[in-house]
Amino acid sequence: MEMNFLEIFGTIVGLVYLWLEYRASIYLWIAGIIMPAIYIFVYYKAGLYADFGINIYYLIAAVYGWFFWMWGQRKGKQTQSANAETGDDKPKALPIVHTPWKCYLPLLLIFIVAFIGIAWILIEYTDSNVPWLDSFTTALSIVGMWMLARKYIEQWFAWILVDIVCCGLYIYKDLYFTSALYGLYSIIAIFGYFKWKKLMSIQQ
Repeated sequence: MEMNFLEIFGTIVGLVYLWLEYRASIYLWIAGIIMPAIYIFVYYKAGLYADFGINIYYLIAAVYGWFFWMWGQRKGKQTQSANAETGDDKPKALPIVHTPWKCYLPLLLIFIVAFIGIAWILIEYTDSNVPWLDSFTTALSIVGMWMLARKYIEQWFAWILVDIVCCGLYIYKDLYFTSALYGLYSIIAIFGYFKWKKLMSIQQ
């Protein structure tokens, strides 16, 4: 009963988080701290140990994301000229940008190493019966969360794939509220990409 309550509460917080992420609101990081704190217990109880571990990472990444969105600045002529025109030297909201090409190879390597490493740990040291799927979503989430923290628009592609796989995985694990949440995630993530794309064109 307690786990069901936590799962339902986590689902509600997840919906709030999704809405704030869709709007590119910095307040998504508040929900981004609360939600993993809840799911640490839910996933451990369900035997999804990689997802349990990734939520510890989510907590740390949420704090990083909050600070980077609040105070991180991308230096460039566009920002400087915009400040010159307005006469405002105050930091502007961190803009949405495309992922730099130089980041793709390191991100791919991180994903591969995390995917294989986590799967090996799950197979050797846990009783997980879904080690490869669990490690796949965990490794891709590590990459996606960092891209979100940097406000890269391509982070939506990572989450679309994660959400689709998680939807099926959580049905298999009888986490029906969480599965429904991730099914909704996969749909709204598509709209989220186009929303961010529109925001990018406005900010330019």
